Amino acid sequence: MSSGNIFKKIVMTLALSAVALYMQSCGIYSFTGTSIQADVQTITINYFEYTAMKVNPSLSNQITEALQEKFLKLTRLELVDMDGDLEITGVVSGYDVKASAVTANEQAATSRLTVTVKVSFTNRKYPEEDFPDKSFSAYADFDAMQSLDAVEASLCEEIVEQLCEDIFNATVARW
Repeated sequence: MSSGNIFKKIVMTLALSAVALYMQSCGIYSFTGTSIQADVQTITINYFEYTAMKVNPSLSNQITEALQEKFLKLTRLELVDMDGDLEITGVVSGYDVKASAVTANEQAATSRLTVTVKVSFTNRKYPEEDFPDKSFSAYADFDAMQSLDAVEASLCEEIVEQLCEDIFNATVARW
C-alpha cells in the first residue's frame, strides 16, 4: 500500500472520529439512540408500586432495578434518589394470564402472561417532553400444559426487558 493511501485512510478515520465525537458531545444524539439535552444531568427512577389484582411480589423490584440499570448503562445520566432532571414514576397495574391459542378441542394450547405498567415521565428542564400517564404492556406466551409457577420467572424476565426497552424509548429516545 502506498504512503498516499495510508495518509488518506488516516485523514478519513480522523474526520469520521471528529464528527462522531461532535455528535455525541453536543448532547442531542448518542450512539445508544438517546436524545438527551446536554444540560440534563440526573434521573430519578422511583420504585414501581404494585396495584395489579394477581400478586407477583418481586415484579415491582425487578422492573425498578432493570430500568435503573438500563439508564445507567445506556446514558450518561447520574441516578439520584429525588429531584432528578428527569423523573420516572410507575405502577404495575396489570398482571394477567389468559389463553392465547385454542386447539380444535377448545382447549388452551398456549397461555399468555401480560404485564401492564402506567408510567409518568417528568423532564424538569424541558417540560414539553413530559407525559403524565402512559400505559405500556408486554407479554410472553407459554405452553398451556405448563403451570405458571414453573415458567413465571423466565417469562417475567423477558417481559421486564421489553417493558424497560419501551419505557426507555418513550422517555429519552422518543420513539
